[in-house]
Amino acid sequence: MSSEKQRPLLIVEDDPALQKQLRWAFDQYETLTASDRESALALIRRHQPPVVTMDLGLPPDADSVSEGFKLLEDTLSIAPETKVIVLTGQNDRGNALRAVALGAYDFFAKPFEIDMLGLTIDRAYRLYDLQQENNRLQLMHQPDVLAGLITRDPEMLRVCRTVEKVAASNVTVLVLGESGTGKELIARGVHAASSRARERFVAINCAAIPDTLLESELFGYEKGAFTGAVKTTPGKIEVANGGTLMLDEIGDLPLSLQAKLLRFLQERVIERIGGRQEIPVDVRIVCATHQDLKALIKEGKFREDLFYRLAEIVVSLPPLRDRQGDAALLSHAFVRRFADEYKHGGMALREDALRAIEKHPWPGNVRELENCIKRAIIMAEGNQITLEDVGLAAAADEEDIVLDLRQAREVAEKRVIIAALGRADGNVLRAAEMLGLSRPTLYDLMHRYGLR
Repeated sequence: MSSEKQRPLLIVEDDPALQKQLRWAFDQYETLTASDRESALALIRRHQPPVVTMDLGLPPDADSVSEGFKLLEDTLSIAPETKVIVLTGQNDRGNALRAVALGAYDFFAKPFEIDMLGLTIDRAYRLYDLQQENNRLQLMHQPDVLAGLITRDPEMLRVCRTVEKVAASNVTVLVLGESGTGKELIARGVHAASSRARERFVAINCAAIPDTLLESELFGYEKGAFTGAVKTTPGKIEVANGGTLMLDEIGDLPLSLQAKLLRFLQERVIERIGGRQEIPVDVRIVCATHQDLKALIKEGKFREDLFYRLAEIVVSLPPLRDRQGDAALLSHAFVRRFADEYKHGGMALREDALRAIEKHPWPGNVRELENCIKRAIIMAEGNQITLEDVGLAAAADEEDIVLDLRQAREVAEKRVIIAALGRADGNVLRAAEMLGLSRPTLYDLMHRYGLR
């Protein structure tokens, strides 16, 4: 019973007598009361109650339901998983049905039986708990299609969920991000999670091949099409038939080839250079670039119609400097990899090196960090990688002031937890010891902030 008393139940009711009755009837919960929309929203933001009972007729116009519907919409916007039970007038079935259509869990017409309302509240709590457990299990058992991606950053985890959602379809995906952020890793993840996973994944860098050769690389050529064409050779598009083709650095594709690529995307057929036969090709296209394609469109360097063909789904990768805790987490992984590769077993990052890694801006992103750790493994004299080995200087701390105290506390708490998990190399027990918490408490906090 003591655990139930810790569960908040918000009662939004402007009638003091009914409010008091409801508080008395549901004293097994931590009952919170509000008599208007603003005070109710403040309590929702502060306590995040799983269940809310709400009268639709609220001040300043208790005879109207407009304020109640505003509160319902705001509540489900702030806390979409909260179960809202609407209390309406005896002959107000239309508004009750409208409330359910907007997302309310259930409704009761006044006057109502307290026991029946209590059963509904209990069911609402049970449903809330089941949904929370389902969310946790989904996080634990999501398919590992991005096995090479190491992250705890919430934005990168959202990218992972996006990849898992779009992979099953055949839409064209455009991956945006600075150099070294892992665009090819995301493209391979799209392929691995799709129905094409058993077929070929073919990648071509549009910036690494001269314009004069790029067309033949993409579309292939017939024997005798030009000097040196001694045999018929299929292009990358044809080679990837049935699978996935990644066009890396698509922003560097010449305008002349952009038109030909657009025709392929529209018709799904190609013609080899020197050929006359149309060849149907079933291939999924994933493109990547570090450039601003919309800016290139304005400059006349990229076709707008091709951009909208390629950008059916856009995935934007944050730079490493914006990925909370990932620099330390990746560093541990790279140390293990390169220590094994160079036969330097048992190497570890010292605290001063970790602090410098966390504060460095990493303009070259993950690729720069990887090279930094590789160099440090080679240069380290013992089994401890020091600040001198990584060759970085500590930067000064710069903190933005958040004036919302609750928000500031949550932001700081989440950041510290992510940092501890990064330094502990993902070991929850060690991270809990660093934070001075029990392991179950840390698991609860990780679940609260959507960390895994």
